[in-house]
This record gives sequence, structure tokens and C-alpha cells, in this order.
Amino acid sequence: MTIQDETNSPATPQEPLIATRGWLGVAAITASLFVFLTTELMPIGLLTPLSESLGVSVGSAGLMVTAQGVAAGLGVPFIVAWTRRVNRRRLLTALLAVLAVGNLITSIAPNYPLILGTRLIMGFASGVFWAIGVSMAMRIVPEKHANRAAAVVMSGISIATIVGIPLGTLLEGASDWRATFLIWAGLSTLVLLAVAFTIPSLPSANAVSVREVFELPVKNVPLRVVLVMVVFFVLGHFGAYTFVRPYLEDSTSASVGFITVVLIVFGTGGAIGNFIGGQTVNKSLRGSFIVGGLIMIVALVMLLAIGTNDVGVIAAMVLWGLAFGVVQLSQINMTLAAAPDTFEAAMSLNTMAYNTCIALGALIGGLFADQVGVTSVVWFGIILVALAVILCASSSRQAASTS
Repeated sequence: MTIQDETNSPATPQEPLIATRGWLGVAAITASLFVFLTTELMPIGLLTPLSESLGVSVGSAGLMVTAQGVAAGLGVPFIVAWTRRVNRRRLLTALLAVLAVGNLITSIAPNYPLILGTRLIMGFASGVFWAIGVSMAMRIVPEKHANRAAAVVMSGISIATIVGIPLGTLLEGASDWRATFLIWAGLSTLVLLAVAFTIPSLPSANAVSVREVFELPVKNVPLRVVLVMVVFFVLGHFGAYTFVRPYLEDSTSASVGFITVVLIVFGTGGAIGNFIGGQTVNKSLRGSFIVGGLIMIVALVMLLAIGTNDVGVIAAMVLWGLAFGVVQLSQINMTLAAAPDTFEAAMSLNTMAYNTCIALGALIGGLFADQVGVTSVVWFGIILVALAVILCASSSRQAASTS
């Protein structure tokens, strides 16, 4: 099963010019995902210089990811409900304004506490975007193209991992990390203007109350199972991935240039995984999740076993990225398949689980990195992804036995 048709009464433009504007709007929403995701994950490629410049440990620097993820996860169902009557174009424009100002403050902040506080506020904006972005794209194109619009928006994840995060690392190497966030403040402003000029007016069409959002997994057992799988997968993946740079610097004395290449390789693998997943989820949604998870485990084991040389690192990161692309697409489709009639509520819950676990993964990984060593975060990733695979496999057997 693929992403469900949007239930929010998608627009049906009649004129080619209006249809073209719809796709330009989809491109602007995709660009929004790019700047939101790269801003959230940018510290992953900058942990070492951030910690050295701000006088904090690597684990503490990882809290920059934690702070934004906590706000994005825990705040989304409340803010989406509170803004249920706000025009979605205006809401997205406001979210991008928060992102632009937040990146600007980060670039000039004199101390670490101010940066953490800023990231917390930016996280609220990021979480709301994840809840409304896909549905916005599906509403501004003809109904028959809604799934394609959703797929285009989700490609922003691959663009962020292939281009955004490695580019931020490269810019830091050429100047410093403050310049990187300053540039992203400018990019966020440009995307804001693109959203304002290309997306048509979009009155809120299907927002639900906070109570209805939280009642959904209580009543919907398949959705509850999927959300637990998402928790395990995201904790494991980001618990390890957040500390890729310190791990490689410790195990291979990797340079900034090589780390940039590794991040690009990972993102390229993710793009390939997204393409493969787009083909396999139609045949076996849970099977795609299971196989992708197993490949991710193999990749992490490879990183431990042969990750002391450049070739081994590249091979492991290609597989890791490929697996992430497959599992990422699978879990989104599984969430929507479990609750096809409550699209926005399901996405709010997915966003809450996903972003909260990005934060917790970075936090727990930081504790392991500081107390045990960076190698331990890779083992943490292996164990948690394995739990997600086991849960998916067992729920598949239960579903087959009751059918």
C-alpha cells in the first residue's frame, strides 16, 4: 500500500496555469522540508567544532538535536489543534519565519544555553511542519496526482541528507559553524518567500482536537503497534547516526573532507532506498520494513567490524543509507495504512513519536558516548533496530493468523 489519497478535499484546479502553480507550491513545500530537516540535523556534522567552540562535551553538543526534537515531538498535537482555524499557507509562512530567525540567533549566540533555548522554539515550528506539510502538498494539485505530490515532498529528506547536511559540514570546514547557520537563515528566508508567492490560500480542512488525536492509538491497535515500531527504529537509527562524526574521528582519524563524503554517501544510499522502497511497499509493506531493518543491522555490524578503513566505512554507510530509505518510507506508509480515515491525526502522532525519539536517541547516545565511548552508540543502534524488526515480524504473523 502506498500513501493514501488526501481526505482533506484536495483542490481540483481546472486551468493549466493554476495546475502549474500547484506544482510550484509542492516544490516550495519540498524546499521547506529541506530547510527544516537540515536545520534540525545540522549539528550531527558539526558536533566536534561545536563542542570545542562552546566549551562543552560532544554529548552535550548533541543536545542541540535533542532540544529541537523534543519540542517538535511533544508540541505538535497541541499546536496543530490550537491552530486548527489558521489558514495553512499563513501557518507555514509563520513557521518558516521562526526557522529563519532561529538560525540567525544560533549563528550569533554568545553562549550555549541561548542556543539550546532557540533550538527548543525552532523545534515547535519543525513539528507542526511535519504534521501539515504533506497534506498541504496533496491539496494543491489535482486529486489524481495527490500521491505523487506527497512523494515529491518526501524526497526532501533525501535532498537534505545528500546535499544539506554534508554541505553544512563543508561550509564549516571552509569557515566556521556560525557561518553555516547564518547561510541557513538566508535559505529559510528564501523558502518563506517561495511559500508566500506559490501556495494558494488553504483554509484548515481537517484538523482535530487534542483529545481526538490522543484517543486514536488507544482505539486503533494497528496504529499503536506501528508507532511502537517507529519508536524503536528512530531511537536506534538516530542514537547511532547522531555520533557518526565522533565515531569516525575516533576509529579512523577521519578528516572533515572524508566525513563530508561519508554523509553524501549515506544520503545517496537513502535516495536509492527511497526508490527501492517505492517499488517494494506495494508488494509487501511490512516485508519492506523487516528487510530494510535487517540491512540496517548488517550495515552497523559492518561499521564495527571493518569500519577502521575508508573502504569499509563507505560500504557500511551506503548500506545504512539504503536501509534507512526503505524503512523510512515503509513506516510512513504503515502509519497511514493503519489510520487512512484520520490522515492529519495519524501524521501528528507519527511526528510526535519520530521527533521525540530523534531527541531521545541523541540524548541516550550522548550519554553512552560520554560514559562508555562512541563505539557503544553503534551497539545501541543495533539493539533498538533489532527490536523494531522483531515487533514488525511478530505483528505480521499475528495479522496473518487472524485473517
